[in-house]
This record gives sequence, C-alpha cells and structure tokens, in this order.
Amino acid sequence: MEEPRREIRAAHTESTVTVYQAYSPEIGLPAAREGRFPTLRKRDRMTWIKPSFLWMMYRCGWGTKAGQETVLAIEISRAGFEWALRQACLSSYAPGVHPDRAAWQRELKRAPTRVQWDPERDLRLRPLPYRSLQLGLAGEAARRYADEWTVAIRDVTPLVHEIHALVAAGDLDSAARLLPPERPYTIAGESLAHLEG
Repeated sequence: MEEPRREIRAAHTESTVTVYQAYSPEIGLPAAREGRFPTLRKRDRMTWIKPSFLWMMYRCGWGTKAGQETVLAIEISRAGFEWALRQACLSSYAPGVHPDRAAWQRELKRAPTRVQWDPERDLRLRPLPYRSLQLGLAGEAARRYADEWTVAIRDVTPLVHEIHALVAAGDLDSAARLLPPERPYTIAGESLAHLEG
C-alpha cells in the first residue's frame, strides 16, 4: 500500500507520543537518568522534535555527529503534542494553505510551534518518496515541552548502535525488527489541513 505523501507516524499509546532528539552527553545522560531535561538545556531557543526514529538517525548520523552522541526517546503527553500541532505554522510558505506570503510571515512570527515535512528515510538513510514530520518548538512551547509534557526520557543510544551495526553488516531484516513500531497518528475529529503544505 502506498504511503500518504505527508502523514504523522509515531510510536504512541493512548496517552503518550514518542519523539526523538540527540544531545551531547552533558545534556542527554542527565536527562535520561533524571527523566527530565536539566536546566543546562536552554528553554528559550527553538528545539526540534522528531517522531520518526529513522529521520533522527539521518539527522544525527546514528549518534556519531558532534553534540548529538546521545540519542533520546522522549515520551510526551498526547495533549501536549496535539496542542503543539494545533498551534503550529508551516516553516515555509505554502500557496494553497496561506493567502499570501505576508500572511504566512505574520502567522510564523505568532506561532509557538512550526512544522516541517522532510523526506522519510530507509535503514540506509536514503530518502523515501513520502515525508516525515519535524516539529519545532519555541518560547512557551519549548518550555512546556521540557517542563510539563515530558513523561519519560530513555537513552536509546545502545539500540541506535546495535541497529547501525546490523545495517553496516547488511542484515537489514534483523535491523528492521529492532525499529520502534511507528503507526499513523491522527487527532480524532480534527483537520490538520493548516499543516498540509
């Protein structure tokens, strides 16, 4: 079955959604140990969360890029995630969604969250023909994410390295079996047309 061009896919339960971020060990290890982000992590700058495990692997190079050596799986409340989606603006102008470029720029300045759709990745980190959500959080959203929405933080770096080693050895079937199960995510009875772009 063909994947929709844009669809939110994530590991999720009735109450939480798992997103991924990669940090330096100075931030990532205490966050996983305490289950909360340390005060060392700035709350006032834009932070991007990714529901796609493989897109995170593409971004952090399987946890090998400088400052991204610790990969975290962060469970956040569905209520927080959905608030962020409702408040979001597309990170780039979309003629079918915004009346004009000036209206989009006004909305972007006002919105505490932004959405970007990037090509999903396969196990070899090659782009796929459908897109994956990145959610940028700024201001109030970044603070709420760090201090209110976070339910649990796990260090998944060992899993990342295990999957990467299997991919490097050409054992894609074994690698695929270790991937977190990501399913389509919908908000019941709500349209996210403002994020379609």
